[in-house]
Amino acid sequence: MNSTDITVIGNVASSPSNVRTQNGRVTNFRLAATERRYDNASQGFINGNTFWIDVECWSELAGNVAHSVSKGDPVVVVGTIYTHEWESDDGLRSKPRIKARAVAPNLAWGTAEFRKTSRPAATPAGEEEAPAEAARESFAGLDGIRPGEDYVDGSAALQGVDSEDRVPEPAFG
Repeated sequence: MNSTDITVIGNVASSPSNVRTQNGRVTNFRLAATERRYDNASQGFINGNTFWIDVECWSELAGNVAHSVSKGDPVVVVGTIYTHEWESDDGLRSKPRIKARAVAPNLAWGTAEFRKTSRPAATPAGEEEAPAEAARESFAGLDGIRPGEDYVDGSAALQGVDSEDRVPEPAFG
């Protein structure tokens, strides 16, 4: 099956709406992507054409987008573009739409704080679910490594490096 994948960088142009349908949970919003180009006459950047497109997000992505994205936010959307068609009083109508696989903040315009959503662990029928603390303790034998944490102290490298192995990184200029 062929699909047309697309990545669009733009701003959320409408407040995301989240609804439950018979097919699951969906969040929709409108995205505006305006080109920026350098204008020699004004010696500065100016806005060009704006591409408007509807974005639909399903399942877990729908909930995460509804809780994380607001009108005006700069985002990057990755998904499949298709033509949405419907019947109206004026006949058959259509417009482009993206079924998103990923929606992310555009970090060229600000910072973000990511929090992974927690999901209950699947357990076989008849067994009790192990508490999250027990899962963390299973990593305790690995020198204090715990899932989902960053390691910033630098006290223990995964692989030893000798001083003669070090090569300075080239400077960009």
